Amino acid sequence: MQTYETLLAAVTTPDGGSSVTDPATDELIGLAPERGSADLDRAVAVARTAQPGWEALGHEERSRLLNAAADAVDASAEALAQLISREQGKPLNGPGSRFEAGGVSAWLRTAAATPLEPERVLDDESGQATLHYRAAGVVGAIGPWNWPALIAAWQFAPALRMGNTVVMKPSEHTPLSVLALAAIVNQVLPDGVLTVLPGDRDLGAAMAAHPEFGKLMFTGSTRTGRAIVRSSAGHLPRLTLELGGNDPGIVLPDADPAAIAEDLFWGAFINTGQTCAALKRLYVHETIHDDVVDALAAVAARMPMGPGTSEASLLGPLTTADQFRIVDKLVEQAKADGGRLVIGGNPDRGAPGNFYPATLVTDLPLDASLVVEEQFGPALPIMAYTDLDEAIAQANALDAGLGASVWSGDVERATRVAARIEAGTVWVNKHGTVHPMVPFGGVKGSGYGLEFGVEGLKAVAVPQVIAT
Repeated sequence: MQTYETLLAAVTTPDGGSSVTDPATDELIGLAPERGSADLDRAVAVARTAQPGWEALGHEERSRLLNAAADAVDASAEALAQLISREQGKPLNGPGSRFEAGGVSAWLRTAAATPLEPERVLDDESGQATLHYRAAGVVGAIGPWNWPALIAAWQFAPALRMGNTVVMKPSEHTPLSVLALAAIVNQVLPDGVLTVLPGDRDLGAAMAAHPEFGKLMFTGSTRTGRAIVRSSAGHLPRLTLELGGNDPGIVLPDADPAAIAEDLFWGAFINTGQTCAALKRLYVHETIHDDVVDALAAVAARMPMGPGTSEASLLGPLTTADQFRIVDKLVEQAKADGGRLVIGGNPDRGAPGNFYPATLVTDLPLDASLVVEEQFGPALPIMAYTDLDEAIAQANALDAGLGASVWSGDVERATRVAARIEAGTVWVNKHGTVHPMVPFGGVKGSGYGLEFGVEGLKAVAVPQVIAT
């Protein structure tokens, strides 16, 4: 079991690294190592050497080791959660850093337990054919800063289960959380199976162009995802790209505003809005628009915001100063566009930390910047609609399709509406909930490829048909 102090000491360098600061206080946490292209070449060579032996262990032994890794995470979960809160900013409690550390363990155990048997696809007088899934080789994974440890586990757990080795680059904003997770699980994994290389965007670009990766996984912006496609085209690795979202929600006129308000709030404001599949624009039928706005504002007003390490906080700061500026600019533009600030806005711009209050904006035109651009922060635009077909058209109008939601007292009606929305996942009477057995991925500008469950295992493998 690790303490926060021992974990921090294990992943920081005394000098010569990049500064990592607490987004709640602007105080230095520590220096993260910085790696470059030569380090990448060495790490890939080590991973390539280790991969055949790791694959040869077989599913049963790899699963045993993944469960042992989950045990190690559980033993050091509080130290990992403390580090996540200090580095990324999310609170310890609620859907925060303790939730994130627990999710790491859950995804490791699910990857270990999910069966993936050969599929007999032909068996008749013409012959037999069986579909198998083999390791892709060395997997390169590039992660984001919003859920650094959890999304790292989403990437490396299935990849390792399928017999691949993994070289991973965390976001330059949150390297310590991923280095700490690797330090924990590498207590039980063989050498060379999982390597974390902290570095800047140049390192990420070098990974995308590296010819030795059989598979690349990326979670982040659509712009960077497109750059990865271009850079990797020369050697054609398989790709899983979970990219930006601008998730719509549609509230039908039969919904109960008081009953759905808290779930709506957390659908939008989990991790202070810094979640790819968070609810980012809400269309509410005009007959209940005001009631929904009032109910949401009441929930927002009672949610405490403060440093992630405070046991009282349920909302934390934005992770980076740049993200604070993006949210602030979009809200100010929304006010200039005629939007009505129901609650929030007006941050203390001179105070320490990247705190932006939970903000609700109504009376916006449909083409307002806060509606059509992904804010990735705690500012939710709420638009009234009269015609459901028009609301669905607005939900589908953008080049984003990660998630969406429909809210109604009639689940069957909501399900019919959900089928008309262009998104990889459409939730009914909830938003953004993911499960390690339920496939997850986007369409349109939100990327392609599936993660989680059986489909997630297949996505980090190479199909092979043996026909007789």
